[in-house]
Amino acid sequence: MIRILHTADVHLDAPLRSLALRDEDLRATVEAATRAAFMRIIDIALSESVAALLIAGDLFDGKERSARTAAFLTGQLDRLRAADIRVFYIKGNHDAENPITGTLDLPDNVHVFDARGGKVQLAEDIWVHGVSFTDRHAPESLLPRFSAPVGGAVNIAMLHTSLAGAAGHDIYAPCSLGDLLGMGFDYWALGHVHKRKVHAKAPWVVMPGMPQGRDIGEVGPRSASLLSIADGNIHVEEVPSSVVEFSTSSLDITSTEGDDALRALLRDHLRATAEALTAAAGVLRLTLRGAPERHWHILRDRDYWSAQIAELARETGNLWLDKVIFNLDAPAVADGTASATNELSALIAAIRGEPGFASAARAEVDEMILDLPPAIRARLLPDQATAEELTRRLAEAGAQRVLARMKGSES
Repeated sequence: MIRILHTADVHLDAPLRSLALRDEDLRATVEAATRAAFMRIIDIALSESVAALLIAGDLFDGKERSARTAAFLTGQLDRLRAADIRVFYIKGNHDAENPITGTLDLPDNVHVFDARGGKVQLAEDIWVHGVSFTDRHAPESLLPRFSAPVGGAVNIAMLHTSLAGAAGHDIYAPCSLGDLLGMGFDYWALGHVHKRKVHAKAPWVVMPGMPQGRDIGEVGPRSASLLSIADGNIHVEEVPSSVVEFSTSSLDITSTEGDDALRALLRDHLRATAEALTAAAGVLRLTLRGAPERHWHILRDRDYWSAQIAELARETGNLWLDKVIFNLDAPAVADGTASATNELSALIAAIRGEPGFASAARAEVDEMILDLPPAIRARLLPDQATAEELTRRLAEAGAQRVLARMKGSES
């Protein structure tokens, strides 16, 4: 039996973006996460005695040149070389714009496929095929650059592609699943889309996802794919690789009465979240929802409760708080009586629904956005729909703060 490990989208030394980076205890772990995850990939390759490691693009992250990154990578690949483990690597869109990939002297156990495509024999009956990007844009399919599979052997094809498109990812080397299934290869080792997905099993078409999430938009455990090949048959299993796991959760606090009850409910929820992690550390974005009796008090004191939740998360020993979202409603009034605050709440809701208010609020948001650096502006508001959603959320949050203060003065 021959084993092969398949990974992609390592994005070495990519900056991990998280509000939790304000926490000194977490910063060092998060900043080193992409390296630590790659080291874990190497550890898995060694412990499983694989014959080869497949890196299906985006080993690097963008244009930044770093001699330290190059030295780290060479050192890790040398670990595989010492164990007679071969490495097959195709360049993705991020690799193609990174100057390191053109000048780095990789160990001789590493084969880098070029943009013309090619194939390399791994074992008597196993061939690896691959095609690299020449630059960061690949608007056309790269499938015509693959040579035909070798007859009577297991053929593995490496391709960095968005397939027919995926949410949050630009179109690169587009092709359809049907195109891949019809080319005669036994395993497609894909890269580019950061979320794991097995598109097909006969033949195998696998997007392993990235080995380490970089922010709260890349939630959940991350992994690589371990292939076991025997008698021409391929078995694939998922192996965990992330060292920091980003997650989101929602907690209904309607039934809580008093600070102690709320604190106890939060502690139990955070402990359960921490225990469910597959990585050594986790970063959580928590949404509090429901209609608790002390709705206005909690909204008024949201800064206090955010600090309390952050401390409870740290008590678990492996969980840190990214952010708390307060999505709370006022409890229903049983006797139908209305306070001044309730009347004002209804009035504010009506005003927020008027087109004139929405237009004025959007203009304020647009003016604020123009004061931001272009890179941050583009990340915060990639399109008009996002700008409208941001305006809505800001108006809702502002209304909640005003009403919470008024309710607090009534108490």
